[in-house]
Amino acid sequence: MRYIILILTFLAPLTFYSQEQLTADELFLQARKIAFDEKYYTKSIKLAKEALEKSPDYTDIAIFLGRLYTWNDDTHSARLVFEDLEKKMIQEEDFYIAYGSLEFWNSNDEKGLALVTKGLEYHPKSEDLWLLKAKIHSTNDAAAAEEAILNVLKLNPKNTEARAMYSRIKELSSKNAVSVVYNLTHFDKQFAEDWHIVGLSYKRVTRYGSVILRGNYANKFGSDGKQIELEAYPRISKTFYLYVGAGYSDDAGIFPKYRSGVSLFANLPKSFEGELGFRQLYFSNNIWMYTASVGKYYKNYWFNVRTYLTPDNKNISHSYTGTVRYYTGGANDYFGIQIGSGISPEESTNNLLANENFKLKTFKAGCEYTFSLSELNIFTLSFLYSNQEYRVNQKGNQFDFTIGYTRNF
Repeated sequence: MRYIILILTFLAPLTFYSQEQLTADELFLQARKIAFDEKYYTKSIKLAKEALEKSPDYTDIAIFLGRLYTWNDDTHSARLVFEDLEKKMIQEEDFYIAYGSLEFWNSNDEKGLALVTKGLEYHPKSEDLWLLKAKIHSTNDAAAAEEAILNVLKLNPKNTEARAMYSRIKELSSKNAVSVVYNLTHFDKQFAEDWHIVGLSYKRVTRYGSVILRGNYANKFGSDGKQIELEAYPRISKTFYLYVGAGYSDDAGIFPKYRSGVSLFANLPKSFEGELGFRQLYFSNNIWMYTASVGKYYKNYWFNVRTYLTPDNKNISHSYTGTVRYYTGGANDYFGIQIGSGISPEESTNNLLANENFKLKTFKAGCEYTFSLSELNIFTLSFLYSNQEYRVNQKGNQFDFTIGYTRNF
């Protein structure tokens, strides 16, 4: 034991001497490595402060120290560092990003916006500053947030985070929208007559989320039917929002007599989205379907996989759909393709769920083109092909054509 103590006593001054000989750059690199690899912010702060003692005017280290305090939830110390840098009137882009982020994360939007605006005067092509400006505005000014996001996409159309954020902001930027949709369904074997559906809807965006009132008219099986629906997308927080929907029709069989649905959506890190929920349809009895989906934005693309699971006394029926969109411009300018199996309650053929057909094998594939004019007029064209087993070992082809128009105001 005495020898171990002697060895440690001998090595301690050498370790201290070695640490003293490190340059500011070497200490800075150590602080970054420990912060990013080990998330050990207390030790990183100590190393960054030692580096600043060696080079007091090393701005990059000071900015990083402010970030470390922010990550370590020491907002007071972080502000002291950033305020000192602000007095020196530095113009580095990273300073405005780091200081502006601190204020945004602590709900001090006014100060955060002032910092970002000043930073953009020096760095008008900074994607990160424009993106931060959009985040700050998204809480109370959707139009300004949309303008900031569009600047990001002009600088870099493949910015994944901006693409994901734009889709959410776009829902809030136009207070009102009127839409009309027409769907034609043709069967080569299963039914002799084509089906026709026309939908007319009005959307209103409120401070709590959007609300949609929709009326549908359909001609199926040679009979007419009408349906009314009400849907809402209330916001819970910056991360979570809900889908809540209900519908009623006197013409059960053409439409479900009652329908309802609830989903919880989450805006996840790395531009992922998640959803869990259920749908209920009532024709002559209730059909309960449980849904889950995962979406991901990547550059100009959006990927989504969705499933519907319908349990009964014997087994569980499955429906799966994979969707890919390629955005050519804004949130309403894209090409899309989908492929899947099974029938979902959102499709025009949902009244087939009233019988056992939905438990038979169905393959489907389709495409969609959506484009906007002046951001106020949105047009949609889509086609869906389905090969459905409508009786055991008997299959037929189904073709769905849809055209839609939306006017924002």
